[in-house]
Amino acid sequence: MDETKNIPETEEVTEETAAEQAAEETAAEPDETEVLRKQLADEHDAHLRLAAEYDNFRKRTQKERESLYTDAKADTIGKFLPVFDNLQRAMAQPTQDEAYKKGVEMTVQGLESILETLGVKSFGEVGETFDPNLHNAVMHKDDESLGESVICEVFQTGFKVGEKVIRHAMVVVAN
Repeated sequence: MDETKNIPETEEVTEETAAEQAAEETAAEPDETEVLRKQLADEHDAHLRLAAEYDNFRKRTQKERESLYTDAKADTIGKFLPVFDNLQRAMAQPTQDEAYKKGVEMTVQGLESILETLGVKSFGEVGETFDPNLHNAVMHKDDESLGESVICEVFQTGFKVGEKVIRHAMVVVAN
């Protein structure tokens, strides 16, 4: 009889062992699920970071490309400004030859229209307020009829493309 008693006890132990193993397996499944969820979340996060990094790269290169174009345009226009200055001086000289004067005026107007189509703006007119970011004051003049920091004479016109200054205006500032 001792043998029969041992058998049921073994069966009970086996059932308890099976229940423990099942509990361990179910406990292991959430851990494995959690590990997989964490890996998925990490991969998703890495994907989002990569997408954001690519978007920033695309925006940065587009901005650099636009800046490079503006810089190249400003450098090229800067090379033509001495010619513009010479034409302005020629136009200011008195002459008896009306055809010559008309030709210089037409050349200056053509150059101004080209500069305008390229987005170049001139600045540094008499009466404007002096701005050290745009103007280069080469002289100071005391004149009570003019206000404070007003441009009273322009030696050289300034030019800019957008916000980039190609050449500062050389001016005389009053008061």
